[in-house]
Amino acid sequence: MMEKGTISIHTENIFPIIKKFLYSDHEIFLRELVSNAVDATQKLKRMSSLGEYKEEMGDLTIEVSFDKDKKTITVSDRGIGMTAEEIKKYINQIAFSGATEFVEKFKDKGDAKDIIGKFGLGFYSAFMVAKQVEIISKSREKGTEAARWVCDGSTEFEIGPAEKEDRGTDIILHIADDSEEFLDEWRLKGILDKYCKFLPVPIKFGKETEQVEDGKDEEGKPKYKSVEKDRIINDTDPLWTKTPADLTDEDYLKFYKELYPMSEDPLFWIHLNVDYPFNLTGILYFPKVKNDFEVQKNKIQLYSRQVFITDEVKDVVPEFLMLLHGVIDSPDIPLNVSRSYLQSDSNVKKINSHITKKVADKLGELFKKDRASFESKWDDVGIFVKYGMISEEKFYEKAKDFGLFKNTEGKFFTFDEYKEHISANQTDKDGNAIYLYTTDPGKQDAYIQSAKNKGYDVLLMDGVIDSHVINFLEQKLEKTQLKRVDADTVDKLIDKDEKIESVLSEKEEEKVKEIFEKAIDNKNMTIKVESLSPDEMPVTITMSEFMRRMKDMAKTGGGGYAMMGNMPDQFDVTVNANHAVISKILKAKKEEKKAQLAKQSYDLAMLSQNMLSGADLTNFIRRSVELSAE
Repeated sequence: MMEKGTISIHTENIFPIIKKFLYSDHEIFLRELVSNAVDATQKLKRMSSLGEYKEEMGDLTIEVSFDKDKKTITVSDRGIGMTAEEIKKYINQIAFSGATEFVEKFKDKGDAKDIIGKFGLGFYSAFMVAKQVEIISKSREKGTEAARWVCDGSTEFEIGPAEKEDRGTDIILHIADDSEEFLDEWRLKGILDKYCKFLPVPIKFGKETEQVEDGKDEEGKPKYKSVEKDRIINDTDPLWTKTPADLTDEDYLKFYKELYPMSEDPLFWIHLNVDYPFNLTGILYFPKVKNDFEVQKNKIQLYSRQVFITDEVKDVVPEFLMLLHGVIDSPDIPLNVSRSYLQSDSNVKKINSHITKKVADKLGELFKKDRASFESKWDDVGIFVKYGMISEEKFYEKAKDFGLFKNTEGKFFTFDEYKEHISANQTDKDGNAIYLYTTDPGKQDAYIQSAKNKGYDVLLMDGVIDSHVINFLEQKLEKTQLKRVDADTVDKLIDKDEKIESVLSEKEEEKVKEIFEKAIDNKNMTIKVESLSPDEMPVTITMSEFMRRMKDMAKTGGGGYAMMGNMPDQFDVTVNANHAVISKILKAKKEEKKAQLAKQSYDLAMLSQNMLSGADLTNFIRRSVELSAE
């Protein structure tokens, strides 16, 4: 005898709201139903281990199947099962406790990110794709009758006895016309692979063919035959659930390839295993970083008890570690009813802080254990360390001990080591340590060589975020300034208050300035004549450190600096009064010759900054040929 009833809520509109607002992606109906089947199976296992269920459990494999002709998808488990009373209680009442308040609160909203998953609505996600849902269930309790519950997505249901020999539950979805895309083997397999790949109970979906040995042929060689077997789509015991001490490097690398089949091997990894004050397991891999940050991001997968939730983990993982790859699993991360959005709360913040600490500890440990190996990986690891230092104060406090400087000769120094290394020779008249750096050793080679001739060391700062790192370090390192190697003439970069006498009189210097102003005729070039070492270039073109930083910030979209990107470049042109070429220019009898030599010296300086192109470059080459012929 079928009993009829009404689901206990005060509105007819609950299902359209579930369908429209709760779930942004309809495919997760399968995740919810399979997860429920896993829960029912796990409960039976617990009851058995506690002695509350004394029968044989037998095969606990969950099966997902579909029938294209009947337009059904079925999820079957051999878990605890339900009596008719339990179905009424769990499906009709508990699922909708608080549902009236829920409907009133969300019926007019197009976004349900704030809903907390306390309504038990996971089962009802089935109505996103089904016009009718059947539950056929038999309880694990001896002597109970199987029951069948049917609902068409309205608030009315029918429940009555059913034929079912074994304990467990079958959920049968009669697929709606607008959701027939799900009646496809590869579509369903894709969803199962995405969400259920690591569930702790075996999931069977369809069949697969395997070649097995079948005797020998006449020559004694093995024969093979094709055998169909059940296709189990999940690994019930994934690597992150195991004890790190039981695993080898090969295990970790194999798992990485399973997650990211097309990727290069990672540099190293961190196995997370915390059970207090929150539960967190997982494996985070450090990949080889490419320049395209966006390609690298969203590679960490978030799970809750081995159920895939999302790969957008920006709240759980600190921003600077979003470039890591791997898996995090925590039942303590709060999820909304659709499990598709994280909610920021104290647990999320604690997990975030813990991951930061674990990464810092791991990097520190690797540095101390094998510095040479750490240095060899610095070009890839450095991006994480630098990003972390400028974005997380707690990380900086640890990272300052293993953060490295690399100079143009490929040598590495810790922050303390570098200060010691340059203090004797690179301290200015005010007691500031001056760190010289290059962003492009190829283009800035002439300036690097000038610095090296003075015995100065030059750091390599050519990374994508180094312009931010430079500003950050100046704030952190006491009495320290960083200057790009072409930000001024070498004597001015580190001002030691040492004067070099000029071989020219004031009047001659004025004349030199006048000749160069006429020859160059460019408002963006400020010309000055200074007495430098005769070994320095006759003309040096520089842009001040301040201007360069403003422009670097503009390039990386630094807020108020954006307008700087549209301003013309301003350069200083320093003419070396003590260079023989400048004396030669002054001695030239014809004004035309003076202008020609001045322009040639200026173009050489432009060439050293890689700023000469087009007609200017052609004219320089032609002029060079003429001067050589003379």
